[in-house]
Amino acid sequence: MGETGVFGEYARYYDLLYKDKDYGAEADYIHRLIKRWRPGAASILELGSGTGKHACLLADRGYAVHGIERSCEMLAGAEQRAQERQRADPMWRSPTYSQGDIRTARLARTFDVAISLFHVISYQVKNEDVLAAFKTARAHLDEGGLFLFDVWYGPAVLTDRPAVRIKRMADDRIEVTRITEPAMHPNESVVDVNFHVFVRDNATGEVTETRETHCMRYFFRTEISLLAQASGFSFAHGEEWLTAAPLGCQTWGASFALQAQEQPARS
Repeated sequence: MGETGVFGEYARYYDLLYKDKDYGAEADYIHRLIKRWRPGAASILELGSGTGKHACLLADRGYAVHGIERSCEMLAGAEQRAQERQRADPMWRSPTYSQGDIRTARLARTFDVAISLFHVISYQVKNEDVLAAFKTARAHLDEGGLFLFDVWYGPAVLTDRPAVRIKRMADDRIEVTRITEPAMHPNESVVDVNFHVFVRDNATGEVTETRETHCMRYFFRTEISLLAQASGFSFAHGEEWLTAAPLGCQTWGASFALQAQEQPARS
């Protein structure tokens, strides 16, 4: 996902905080989009693969998945998850991973589909960063290849503005309390998501405290179309994440499908 420094501490409790996230439904949703826009696809490149939950679930659905992840901690978690799954089922085709920055990573192969999920693209707050990430996707797709991603959607962010939230999750080892305090920067289309996190060790009662800021960019449909054109894609489709409802002022999570266009011949 994002910067290694930011996600170093975050990775310790990331899976616990999102234990209530329905990764299975999300993998099914991505599978349906692939069937619609790239039927017959067999291979997926995941840009920003996190701790590997989406990758493993998509592997369960028959895809050969390779993930690129910048955070060493998240990459270690993804590899451990894959190893545990493969020990349980030696015939299972495990995802593979490499460490890298989604803005600059280049592999010596192409894929049928590139994906970037859980708002990884929204972490690319500068125009040059978004374009670089899009160009990474394009570099790994043949003509007609599909790029799927989700982002924070601008009309909803400006209509139903981010608010202070508190989330608590626990397992047998730790209890995590996260306070989220957002700060809007409308001229940059960015929200600073300020996290104040308390992690309590259940065995010792010790509480550690962490503060993190995740800068998140929100996007508009016309903006995505322009970015697509600038990076070798055509705009195929946009809809609400998971529900497939039309985009609108209540669509906080938007998903987009872009298709790779023929690259101009080099002179």
